[in-house]
Parts: sequence; C-alpha cells; structure tokens
Amino acid sequence: MSKHMTKSSGNVFQDLGFSAAESASLAIRSGMMIALREHIRRQDWTQERAAKTMRVTQPRISDLVRGRIDRFSVDSLIELFHACDMRVRFTVTKHSKRVA
Repeated sequence: MSKHMTKSSGNVFQDLGFSAAESASLAIRSGMMIALREHIRRQDWTQERAAKTMRVTQPRISDLVRGRIDRFSVDSLIELFHACDMRVRFTVTKHSKRVA
C-alpha cells in the first residue's frame, strides 16, 4: 500500500476544505480556546471555579474544554479573557502570495 502525503498549507482548517476566510476564523478561535484552556489548567481550576471566574455557566466551560469551536465567537472568547484579567493582542500581516 502506498502512502500519499500532501504538504500542509499551515492551516489545518484550510487543508480540511474550509474557505480561506472561514479557516482563518477557525484558526484564530482555536488558538484562543487553547490559550483559555491552558490558563484554566495552570490555575488548577475546576470547571465550576472557571465558570464562576469567567461569569458563565459550567456547561459553557465544558464546551470550551471539549473544543466545541462552533459555540464560540471571537467576541465571546475575548469576553472570557477579559473576565480572567487577560488581554488579547493580534497582528495583521499580508500574505506573500495569494492562496485560492
């Protein structure tokens, strides 16, 4: 059996067939969710404690921890960072070549 390998575009969501705009949004939200999950882990918070701190419900934290990306907008994730006294920064760059 031969294996075929395709070079990654650098964005797994684009590699899975999402449009360039949607894959960018998914990558940004995914990174934000990972950072929040890591913050919860470093603080050694239970989901209940994280929910109280972030002023959301425990099931909302469960969605975050389980990676339910479809349930979070960039705005809602920024609110969670703010509730943890964390700041979100971003950088905008131009692609060196346009990806179709």
